[in-house]
Amino acid sequence: MTSLPSPALVAIFVACAGVIWFAGIKLSQTTDVLSQRWHLGAALGGVILLAIATNLPEIAITASAALSHHVDVAVGNILGGIAIQTIVLAALDAAGTRPRKPLTYLAASLTLVLEAGLVVALLVIVVMSTQLPNSLIAWRLTPGAVLIVVVWAIGLYLIRRAGKGLPWQQAGHAPDSQDKPPGHSTATNEKTATQRGVSTGRAVTVFAVAAVATLVAGVLIERSGEEVFGRWGMSGVLFGATVLAAATSLPELSTGLASTRMGDYKLAMSDIFGGNAFLPVLFLLATLLSGDAVLPTAHRTDIYLTALAALLTVVYMAGLIFRPQRQWLRMGLDSIAVSVLYIVGIVGLAFISR
Repeated sequence: MTSLPSPALVAIFVACAGVIWFAGIKLSQTTDVLSQRWHLGAALGGVILLAIATNLPEIAITASAALSHHVDVAVGNILGGIAIQTIVLAALDAAGTRPRKPLTYLAASLTLVLEAGLVVALLVIVVMSTQLPNSLIAWRLTPGAVLIVVVWAIGLYLIRRAGKGLPWQQAGHAPDSQDKPPGHSTATNEKTATQRGVSTGRAVTVFAVAAVATLVAGVLIERSGEEVFGRWGMSGVLFGATVLAAATSLPELSTGLASTRMGDYKLAMSDIFGGNAFLPVLFLLATLLSGDAVLPTAHRTDIYLTALAALLTVVYMAGLIFRPQRQWLRMGLDSIAVSVLYIVGIVGLAFISR
């Protein structure tokens, strides 16, 4: 990559972003089909399969950066990815919902509040882990990375139990939210695939090809982007938290748009929160591959990004509880607040990274 001219690197970066977008759509469609046919929709397996599918670019980038010992890019991409994937919710809100009400009003449920709470809890563990000494590592494992995986697994189990019903009015679903049950679009997509004659074998093949394409594009987009934006004076952490995170969040955007178009607003928000909860798990992957205690080497900018991601998540938690009904610029007040806070936060990040 270092020998290529900047225009060629930009072309590779843009082409890889296009591959990630298209492959993300295929991954989402085939994940719905496989989840239904393998009866994973109501199980933890379906949640994990979807989380892995939509976060394949981040997995590829984390693995590539860890193996090359560019852990600042890996950390910035993970934490910046959580922040920018939360911004995807504002994009979904602005893209339009039917009826004309904010996304959090239509999707409000206690289960989503729990999912957002899990994201915040994991981010708190990330901050705590950054304060541990580098020497606290054994068998390529650190306490913080292991605790993140344990809390993530327990949180998923509790959330799936909550999804089966809570001892609250309407089982935890707010009145006047979406009429159809959460996840109905998954069954609809599988039914459409069946009507088109898509076999399970074909779905597996498309999933595998899209996964490989996403992984390759993820590595290339990290290498080309880091080189060209480094030439333009952008630091690794700022690049990972903004440009790279935006490119790798394209699968979440395409999946969310597909869900909102079908009126499955709760699934759209659940996918974002679920993906954000999965991203800190990649710190274990980065630690295993690099052999270094990744979290204790975090910089001030990394802790700043963690706090920003938690702040944005808390705003949407409040939106799910208070359920604003008015819209400005086709967005609810919570989405506007998240957008403003993200912009201000990234401006602050630029000052810290200097």
